[in-house]
Amino acid sequence: MDGSQGEFSFGDAPTPAPAKAKPAPRAGLAMTPPTTAPDPAAVRRFLADNPDFLKADQGLLAELGLTVAAGNVVEFAPMARVHAAHQREAEQRALLEETARANFAAQAQTHGAVVDLLDARNLADLARRVDDLAKARFGLTAGIVALESEGLPPAGWKHLVAGQVDLILDGPRRMARMGFAPTALGLFGPEAGEVRSMAMVRMAIWEPSRQGLLAFASSSPDNFTPDMGAELVAFLARVVERTAERWPLL
Repeated sequence: MDGSQGEFSFGDAPTPAPAKAKPAPRAGLAMTPPTTAPDPAAVRRFLADNPDFLKADQGLLAELGLTVAAGNVVEFAPMARVHAAHQREAEQRALLEETARANFAAQAQTHGAVVDLLDARNLADLARRVDDLAKARFGLTAGIVALESEGLPPAGWKHLVAGQVDLILDGPRRMARMGFAPTALGLFGPEAGEVRSMAMVRMAIWEPSRQGLLAFASSSPDNFTPDMGAELVAFLARVVERTAERWPLL
């Protein structure tokens, strides 16, 4: 440029730097300090310094199973009752578990007994096996098979007269009897003096049907009681019936 023209140039005016924008607050979750269990000693000191705190909070007392008796005494009897109820529940649960284990063991022994019975070679061998499994498998005093007949029953079977099964079972409609039955003591011969409880189930064998009886005896009065179910003994009776029918009654 020509200075005579009176023109001066100072260059471009500096551009002011843009103001730094304040960073926007970051979105995020509010951090809360982790909760920790209160110090038992601190709780104890608090309750000692504020004795009315617990008594005034009826909801908390109810949750804890406590009540306030006369004289501002906190009673623990409700809590004791709750503890006793829990104890009873635990005992009943243990009894049920013990009963279930005993039933499972009895079922396992019964299944083994069925195999023994099915291996019988004749009617006499069948009666012998019933007595053997009663003593060896179940720890009982005796096991017998009895039959109502006019003549002699098969070898090893107990002889009963007509109507004697009804007499022993205490009625013509009863299929089984558990407990002690004095009328059945004669079934067990020399071992009758040791018998304190019995399990007996009615049988019907051959055609025409003959009334029979499967009976087990124990020296313990607790092994067979009237309130017990007879399902397993009845199951064995059905096995004896079907096995006996392999051979004709002579």
